[in-house]
Amino acid sequence: MDFTFTEEQQAAIEAARAVFSGAAPDGVPSPALVPGAVAEDIDRPLWAGLAAGDLLSLTLSPEHGGAGLDLVALCLVLRESAKVLARVPLLETCVVAMALQRYGDAGLAVELLPRVGRGELVLTVGANGRTGHDPAELAVTARREAPAGNRPGEGPGNAPDDADGDAAGWVLDGVQSGVPWAQAADWIAVPAHTGEGRAVVALIRSTHDGVTLAEQVSTNGELFAEVRLDSVRIDSRALIDTVGAWEWLRALLITGTCALALGLGEAVLTMTSEYTGKREQFGFPVATFQSVAVQAADRYIDLRAMEVTLWQAAWRISTGAGGALPAEGDIAVAKIWASDGVRRVVQTAQHLHGGFGADTDYPLHRFHAWAKQVELSLGPAAAHEEALGDLLAAHLLS
Repeated sequence: MDFTFTEEQQAAIEAARAVFSGAAPDGVPSPALVPGAVAEDIDRPLWAGLAAGDLLSLTLSPEHGGAGLDLVALCLVLRESAKVLARVPLLETCVVAMALQRYGDAGLAVELLPRVGRGELVLTVGANGRTGHDPAELAVTARREAPAGNRPGEGPGNAPDDADGDAAGWVLDGVQSGVPWAQAADWIAVPAHTGEGRAVVALIRSTHDGVTLAEQVSTNGELFAEVRLDSVRIDSRALIDTVGAWEWLRALLITGTCALALGLGEAVLTMTSEYTGKREQFGFPVATFQSVAVQAADRYIDLRAMEVTLWQAAWRISTGAGGALPAEGDIAVAKIWASDGVRRVVQTAQHLHGGFGADTDYPLHRFHAWAKQVELSLGPAAAHEEALGDLLAAHLLS
């Protein structure tokens, strides 16, 4: 495989490094020292910096004010963001915008996407369902509502699937748990299922009537929310019902999460290398001890495996290239390596730092908390191993 990045992708990396150079992992209270969330809002100055650097519009088409780059470019930026534990919904905003651009109502895209690129709107997505274990779309129901005048008691033609279906709206009920930074978001993408069992994606304002946000705190101390929908009515243009749209959006989320895991792991291994190169025992840096060097080398191998599987998945999604298995197989492999790999990297780092790694004045414990959050987001390794097994079984039987 050729992992050479294009000039545009290299420029995205450089722009991201410039923006994130001013971000500090310890810019908010430690999650180990506060009982609730570390902050009530996202890092707004950093968000403004991302907009000014044209990084929020990176994957938007030129007609919406963007650069028209692909998922690979976004993953390169996400990788840099994780190295400083950037407290911004960059992944969520960008992938929801990409889904709206690809599958959503053209008028709504024209209305929202330029504002997203300018940093004026924050988007997020509920992808955990009610419990985090069942498919997210099963946690919310979406039923078509006939247009005014066609409802029972309002005249003839009251069937929900009336020929004038485009004028009809939708009613949503259910719960999505663990929605990242929902309180800071202007719009929330909510997967749901129809009576026919189709997966759809609803775009809902966070202040919409019937939407209730209950505070939740993530493993890394960030403010998440349980989003409850009680008879929330939206018009048809705010619902994406194209077949495969939700699955594509979820694939972007998983792959982006793998990029976060890679960047985080690389930052932690660098931190560990610097520490063990300075820490001395018996008059020698501990990095020169064979047991330390072997553990660090194993973690380096983990990171390289995380990287190659990430780019394979991102490339399959971006190009639509075929393979022995559907792209879902490559995505599952990437998430297996990302979840297991980032856990091993931070655990080894804690071990090689000794008691210093648990010191709340030192940033390693923050990376550990973020790593656990990323490891379990959108399913741990075991869940994706099961999905990969199903794909292999279906392929062998076909």
